[in-house]
Amino acid sequence: MTLIKKAKECANRIKEHSSALVVSHIDADGLTSAAIMGKALERAGIQYKINFVKQLDQQILNEIANQGHQLVIFTDLGSGMLESIKSLKINAVIADHHQPHGTYEFHLNPHLFGINGGIEASGAGMAYFIAKEMGDNGDLAALAIVGAVGDLQHSKHGQLVGLNRTILEEGMKNKVLHFGKDLMLFGRQTRPVFKLLQYSTDIYFPGLTGSEEASIEFLGRLGIRQQGEKWRRWIDLEPSEKQKIVSALIQLGLSSGIPGFKVERLLGEVYTLLCEREGTEVRDASEFSTLLNSTARYDHADIGLAVCMGDRGKSYDEACVLLSEHRKNLVEGLNFVKEKGVIQLQNLQYFDSGDKIRETIVGIVAGMSASFVNNRQLPIIAFADSNGGVKVSSRGNQDLLRKGLNLGAAISEAAKAVGGTGGGHDIAAGAFIPREAMGEFLKILDLKIGIQIK
Repeated sequence: MTLIKKAKECANRIKEHSSALVVSHIDADGLTSAAIMGKALERAGIQYKINFVKQLDQQILNEIANQGHQLVIFTDLGSGMLESIKSLKINAVIADHHQPHGTYEFHLNPHLFGINGGIEASGAGMAYFIAKEMGDNGDLAALAIVGAVGDLQHSKHGQLVGLNRTILEEGMKNKVLHFGKDLMLFGRQTRPVFKLLQYSTDIYFPGLTGSEEASIEFLGRLGIRQQGEKWRRWIDLEPSEKQKIVSALIQLGLSSGIPGFKVERLLGEVYTLLCEREGTEVRDASEFSTLLNSTARYDHADIGLAVCMGDRGKSYDEACVLLSEHRKNLVEGLNFVKEKGVIQLQNLQYFDSGDKIRETIVGIVAGMSASFVNNRQLPIIAFADSNGGVKVSSRGNQDLLRKGLNLGAAISEAAKAVGGTGGGHDIAAGAFIPREAMGEFLKILDLKIGIQIK
């Protein structure tokens, strides 16, 4: 069976019902997945409600099973709990891209078709393929691309590949998307150009990241200054000015010895949503996805969902306020890791942020800290306080994957061994474990990763 045929089966299953509960994850991919499904249900005349969860576990599934919904649609999660969904007799359709455990009839997942769910297809992509089979929903390709970019699926190759590429091409055909090569730093559409450098966290530039004064001085040396009382944004600069900045940043990246620095991390493919106003956070897929992360990861998933569904008034304004706070928190989190450093074991390195970094963003900080940790030959494991235990987030890289690293499998097994739950992708995974089990968890995880990469 092909993926499209399975998507059609799932779509037909959904259309047999008059109401549904959508359950989704709290990141950008989860929000766009839920919004795509919500739009498709709305257009098909099916009543729906959307709930967001940090992680799908047995307790949440038990609650869902007891609520007696006609149909439950899981988006961007569910593949790790297939047997539980089945045993609880939940009438479900699952659109997910994480590594599956078990089997389920109405389950759309790229891994089942030999497609890599970490770089070729997102949760939003799976929701999109089902939505397309439910009606005329080609315009939702824009949200699917935001979900894929939010999941950093473009980072390995500097562009979207696989099924993501197919969706991108459909979005271009439907005149909702455009792509081109440009600077990959966050804020090209909206930020004064010095802020791109000051808040550059995807690449941590020594002496620039975190410092407004140093960033302005850096631009001044290149002859780029504010016009009158106002700084221009990246999209306002002349091509020659952009070239000067890019060349200087490449030189800085190479001369500063930033671990793993490559030109491809600075310059790559960027994705523009043509239906959105230029100069706004929702015009660029990367900024849009970060805007969404700044809502759901701070207990305001309803605001992010409203923005995805088209609210450009109150919800959009509230999301922009949350975004400003989110970027500050990321910089503070990175500074915490830089000051405290990471502890190295034989096959992994880790930091424990306690209550200093919010559990919902500690994974983002872990990924960004790869810019300055000294050993890129080891995955980064991050811990943060969570209700009733500890949130674990982990990040690897492509070199480690080539050696055999599969964080999703290793984290899942290690968490289970200490009474927790976990899973995810080969390159990024997460878990919840008891606080007192952290030492034992690290020991087991270190051993399992060692077996994988050796």
